[in-house]
Amino acid sequence: MPELIAPIAGNVWKILVAVGDKVELDDELVILEALKMETPIYCDDAGTVTEIKVKEGDAVNEEDVLIVIG
Repeated sequence: MPELIAPIAGNVWKILVAVGDKVELDDELVILEALKMETPIYCDDAGTVTEIKVKEGDAVNEEDVLIVIG
């Protein structure tokens, strides 16, 4: 299954989708905050959100899995 991976280390500022949502290529799914800058993370694959592995406020490392898309 495709996974949305954190491209940078930071904090999860906002999750813009829920489990069951249908997403398309280039949809904005998560906003990370790092060094006081907000970085939107976009969908690489169309599908349905099957799992959200983080919650708002979580600290994530580069390459952590944020969302699973089925």
